[in-house]
Amino acid sequence: MPGSDLTTALLRRVSRSFYLSVAVLPRAVRPTIGLAYLFARASDTIADTRLIDRASRIAHLEALRAALADDGLPTSVGTTAAAQALPAERRLLERLPDCLAAYRALPPADRGRVRTVLGTIIEGQIQDLRLFPGEDEGKLAALETREDLDRYTYLVAGCVGEFWTEVHVAHRRRLAGWDLPRMRALGARFGKGLQLTNVLRDLPRDLRQGRCYLPREDLARWGLEPRDLLDPGRAPAARPLLAEWLNIALDHYEAGWQYTFAIPRREARMRLACAWPLLIGLRTLDLLAASPNWLDPAITLKVPRARVYGLMVHSLGTVWSTRALGRQARRLRERIRP
Repeated sequence: MPGSDLTTALLRRVSRSFYLSVAVLPRAVRPTIGLAYLFARASDTIADTRLIDRASRIAHLEALRAALADDGLPTSVGTTAAAQALPAERRLLERLPDCLAAYRALPPADRGRVRTVLGTIIEGQIQDLRLFPGEDEGKLAALETREDLDRYTYLVAGCVGEFWTEVHVAHRRRLAGWDLPRMRALGARFGKGLQLTNVLRDLPRDLRQGRCYLPREDLARWGLEPRDLLDPGRAPAARPLLAEWLNIALDHYEAGWQYTFAIPRREARMRLACAWPLLIGLRTLDLLAASPNWLDPAITLKVPRARVYGLMVHSLGTVWSTRALGRQARRLRERIRP
């Protein structure tokens, strides 16, 4: 199966929303970005495989990172496929040798970019496994400082914004005039904002798996401890802390919009692929801001698929206009931060 066909088939299985973003990208960047996402999703699946002990998961992640650096095949990684409950994730791990073959068929410069970004992502995943020793609320651990959380969001997502920038600049002539250091920095903040949205949305579930990403120093300022967040009844007491982190996320989103508006209008496909996750992320933050029960694990704060498709369809008519896109983003932002 050709590399592009492989990427398309697997992306459809493991992430419908990201598949749409990749599918709309210019053909020249699609294989590189699609393969990088598949490797990142595979490494994330390995890191979350609770049927395998932590030491083995770290070893599997290191084997995958080593496979991207040489011509070897991470045969040990294949053993994690059988432990997957979701068919799509099992299929992805089974097809890793094919993904590696497609990766090795990329131009050398693109291979280097994929290898670098995956090395950073895997570093973040390994750090995560070492920082949080338990996998249930009985062994709940927390990050200590805001710098720790900022570092985490960079390792697993901010670096993707840098990678995305480098790949597009290398393949799209209309971006030749970009200030690469500035756009890399904006791209990193773009990625951090999206990851921070995931952190806030997934907090109730992560707490019950022994992970508190909200820093202990922030909680202490409001008279809280990580364990307090396990009680949905403490949601009102923790609301000021949520407001602080929503504002930090929105500041990152502003950088994401600066990035998007810097894309030439004739690069409409790239503009769409950037605008979609920003609009969906803002809708997710809106749900968080409006929810009185944001600490309740029984409540799923997820943008309905019909709303996602509606945002995408509407943006097809506004992608050419920075003013129209900005107006759409501003309306969402003002709902979250009046």
